[in-house]
Amino acid sequence: MTLLRSTSGFDRIGEENAFAVLARATALAAQGKDIINLGIGQPDFKTPAHIVEAAIKALRDGHHGYTPANGLLATREAVARRTLTTTGVEVSPENIMIVPGGKVTMFAAILIFGEPGAEILYPDPGFPIYRSMIEFTGAKPIPVPIREENGFAFSAEETLALITPKTRLLILNSPANPTGGVTPKSEIEKLVKGLEAHPHVAIMSDEIYDVMTYDGEEHCSLLTFPQIRDRLIILNGWSKTWAMTGWRMGWSIWPDQLYDKVRKLAVNCWSCVNAPSQFAGIAAIDGPQDDVEKMCKAFDNRRKIVVDGLNSLPGISCATPKGAFYAFPNVKETGWPAKQLAAALLDEAGVALIGGPDFGILGEGYVRLSYANSEENILRAIERIEKFLTR
Repeated sequence: MTLLRSTSGFDRIGEENAFAVLARATALAAQGKDIINLGIGQPDFKTPAHIVEAAIKALRDGHHGYTPANGLLATREAVARRTLTTTGVEVSPENIMIVPGGKVTMFAAILIFGEPGAEILYPDPGFPIYRSMIEFTGAKPIPVPIREENGFAFSAEETLALITPKTRLLILNSPANPTGGVTPKSEIEKLVKGLEAHPHVAIMSDEIYDVMTYDGEEHCSLLTFPQIRDRLIILNGWSKTWAMTGWRMGWSIWPDQLYDKVRKLAVNCWSCVNAPSQFAGIAAIDGPQDDVEKMCKAFDNRRKIVVDGLNSLPGISCATPKGAFYAFPNVKETGWPAKQLAAALLDEAGVALIGGPDFGILGEGYVRLSYANSEENILRAIERIEKFLTR
């Protein structure tokens, strides 16, 4: 047998366990078991019809070939219009990249700055691909604690204290996955002020859930701070806002000094994003937003059901999420380790959740529940969890 030797980076690379849970849930359902999946971060709404029709029209009109590596100009212009509408900031289409999904921006940013000897700060608990990609590059992952007692917002003071001369990149995420936390503008202002003393640190702000805030909270984009624009990368996309997860459509905004680096990565890796999806993306931005508003309202209603339901369960307490479509309940008083509890709930109660440690070291004692599912299913899931815990 030939002994193949891969690079050491592949021994360090991790996974997004939500997909493993999805595969397990699907397998159990195929065996005839009734599974309620509250694990995957995917809206349960269909992509709005006018967006689908735009893609179909593009195909019929013959848009079947390669597109520019950085995206069609019309798509980048649409993103620039949307950015101006949502943030009040003018962005040139020449700083916008159209990419196949949000993860691509993470991959590119971390690949540009990560190498042995470098340090990259990332939220913990946070989206697992941050740490996975940092470790792949050989850089040292430095967790930025995201604490329940702080409303699952990051602390500017705590974040700034972690910066060293070796820090290359700081990753931020608000509204946040997995916690649903929204960092207030006042805290972001403190962070930006402190970052003025660290001009060697690039910032990647993951703002994929920017439209999903509740209880009067408002998303504060890092774009609104001109003093860091020359080292700021914005991650955003179509997946969550317009229920387009399977379309693989993301965008990112890059400073001048980094733009050509990510364009070259596109040329060497994914070449381009297919034209029909880009025409769909334009229709999503420029078309009616009624479906987006209905979806966000439904998430808000479900959020309240989830919080009330979880807080009624023995051993579980749930802080009210202020954004995205996740709750991150504290399960420490159940006596169960978080991942074991999640596994048992799937196998024995037919409820798919994600154990908190899959999102970082500080995730122990928590599970993530996605309320991107129907109110009926959420209520059924809470009943099943209660029966499991009180048996």
